[in-house]
Amino acid sequence: QVQLIESGGGLVQAGGSLRVSCAASGRTFSNYAMGWFRQAPGKERQFVATITRSGSFTQYADAVAGRFTISRDNAKNTVYLQMNSLKPEDTAVYYCAAGTYSGAIEGGYDYWGQGTQVTVSS
Repeated sequence: QVQLIESGGGLVQAGGSLRVSCAASGRTFSNYAMGWFRQAPGKERQFVATITRSGSFTQYADAVAGRFTISRDNAKNTVYLQMNSLKPEDTAVYYCAAGTYSGAIEGGYDYWGQGTQVTVSS
Protein backbone atom coordinates (compact mmCIF):
# COMPACT_ATOMS: atom_id res chain seq x y z
CA GLN A 1 0.00 0.00 0.00
CA VAL A 2 1.34 3.37 -1.06
CA GLN A 3 -0.15 6.83 -0.68
CA LEU A 4 1.15 9.47 -3.07
CA ILE A 5 0.86 13.24 -2.75
CA GLU A 6 1.98 15.58 -5.50
CA SER A 7 3.03 19.17 -4.91
CA GLY A 8 4.82 22.03 -6.63
CA GLY A 9 2.42 22.77 -9.45
CA GLY A 10 1.46 26.29 -10.39
CA LEU A 11 1.62 28.98 -13.04
CA VAL A 12 4.73 29.57 -15.12
CA GLN A 13 5.61 31.51 -18.26
CA ALA A 14 6.54 29.68 -21.43
CA GLY A 15 10.24 28.96 -21.40
CA GLY A 16 10.33 28.81 -17.63
CA SER A 17 11.00 25.96 -15.25
CA LEU A 18 9.11 24.17 -12.53
CA ARG A 19 9.75 21.17 -10.32
CA VAL A 20 6.91 19.01 -9.11
CA SER A 21 7.32 16.50 -6.30
CA CYS A 22 5.59 13.32 -5.26
CA ALA A 23 5.90 12.19 -1.66
CA ALA A 24 5.03 8.63 -0.68
CA SER A 25 3.56 8.09 2.77
CA GLY A 26 3.78 4.32 2.63
CA ARG A 27 6.80 2.29 3.54
CA THR A 28 9.22 0.44 1.26
CA PHE A 29 9.17 3.25 -1.29
CA SER A 30 12.31 1.82 -2.86
CA ASN A 31 10.39 -1.32 -3.86
CA TYR A 32 8.40 0.62 -6.46
CA ALA A 33 9.12 1.95 -9.87
CA MET A 34 7.67 5.43 -10.30
CA GLY A 35 6.12 7.28 -13.18
CA TRP A 36 4.74 10.67 -14.10
CA PHE A 37 1.67 11.09 -16.29
CA ARG A 38 -0.32 14.13 -17.30
CA GLN A 39 -3.84 14.85 -18.45
CA ALA A 40 -5.19 17.93 -20.19
CA PRO A 41 -8.94 18.70 -20.30
CA GLY A 42 -10.72 16.56 -22.85
CA LYS A 43 -7.67 14.38 -23.46
CA GLU A 44 -6.51 11.00 -22.28
CA ARG A 45 -3.90 10.66 -19.60
CA GLN A 46 -0.48 10.62 -21.23
CA PHE A 47 2.85 9.12 -20.22
CA VAL A 48 5.56 11.61 -19.31
CA ALA A 49 8.46 9.82 -17.60
CA THR A 50 9.37 6.78 -15.54
CA ILE A 51 12.20 5.70 -13.27
CA THR A 52 13.26 2.32 -11.91
CA ARG A 53 13.45 1.38 -8.23
CA SER A 54 17.07 2.37 -7.80
CA GLY A 55 16.93 5.27 -10.23
CA SER A 56 19.38 3.57 -12.57
CA PHE A 57 17.16 3.84 -15.65
CA THR A 58 14.77 6.50 -16.90
CA GLN A 59 12.47 6.83 -19.88
CA TYR A 60 10.70 9.85 -21.34
CA ALA A 61 7.93 10.61 -23.76
CA ASP A 62 9.19 12.14 -27.00
CA ALA A 63 7.27 15.33 -26.28
CA VAL A 64 9.31 16.04 -23.14
CA ALA A 65 12.65 14.35 -23.80
CA GLY A 66 15.51 16.79 -23.38
CA ARG A 67 13.38 19.19 -21.34
CA PHE A 68 12.14 17.12 -18.39
CA THR A 69 14.14 15.09 -15.88
CA ILE A 70 12.74 12.50 -13.50
CA SER A 71 14.67 11.63 -10.35
CA ARG A 72 14.08 10.04 -6.99
CA ASP A 73 15.40 10.23 -3.46
CA ASN A 74 14.58 6.99 -1.71
CA ALA A 75 15.79 8.32 1.63
CA LYS A 76 13.07 10.99 1.40
CA ASN A 77 10.45 8.72 -0.20
CA THR A 78 10.09 11.28 -2.96
CA VAL A 79 10.17 11.36 -6.74
CA TYR A 80 10.66 14.58 -8.70
CA LEU A 81 9.96 15.90 -12.15
CA GLN A 82 12.11 18.83 -13.18
CA MET A 83 10.47 20.64 -16.09
CA ASN A 84 12.51 23.09 -18.14
CA SER A 85 11.75 25.08 -21.28
CA LEU A 86 8.06 24.73 -20.59
CA LYS A 87 5.55 25.15 -23.40
CA PRO A 88 1.83 25.96 -23.29
CA GLU A 89 1.10 22.43 -24.49
CA ASP A 90 2.65 21.14 -21.26
CA THR A 91 -0.35 22.52 -19.39
CA ALA A 92 -2.06 19.63 -17.62
CA VAL A 93 -2.70 17.96 -14.33
CA TYR A 94 0.41 15.97 -13.48
CA TYR A 95 0.05 12.66 -11.67
CA CYS A 96 2.66 10.44 -10.09
CA ALA A 97 2.21 6.70 -9.93
CA ALA A 98 3.88 3.70 -8.30
CA GLY A 99 4.09 0.18 -9.63
CA THR A 100 6.05 -3.01 -9.78
CA TYR A 101 7.69 -2.19 -13.11
CA SER A 102 8.78 0.97 -14.80
CA GLY A 103 7.19 1.72 -18.14
CA ALA A 104 5.05 3.96 -20.29
CA ILE A 105 1.74 2.12 -19.84
CA GLU A 106 -0.47 3.50 -17.11
CA GLY A 107 -2.08 0.11 -16.57
CA GLY A 108 1.22 -1.10 -15.21
CA TYR A 109 0.95 1.16 -12.16
CA ASP A 110 -0.93 0.26 -9.00
CA TYR A 111 -1.11 3.52 -7.03
CA TRP A 112 -1.84 7.08 -8.10
CA GLY A 113 -1.64 10.49 -6.53
CA GLN A 114 -4.34 13.15 -6.68
CA GLY A 115 -2.49 15.27 -9.23
CA THR A 116 -1.08 18.78 -9.28
CA GLN A 117 -2.01 21.45 -11.82
CA VAL A 118 0.70 22.89 -14.04
CA THR A 119 -0.30 25.83 -16.23
CA VAL A 120 2.09 27.35 -18.77
CA SER A 121 1.13 30.73 -20.18
CA SER A 122 2.18 31.99 -23.59
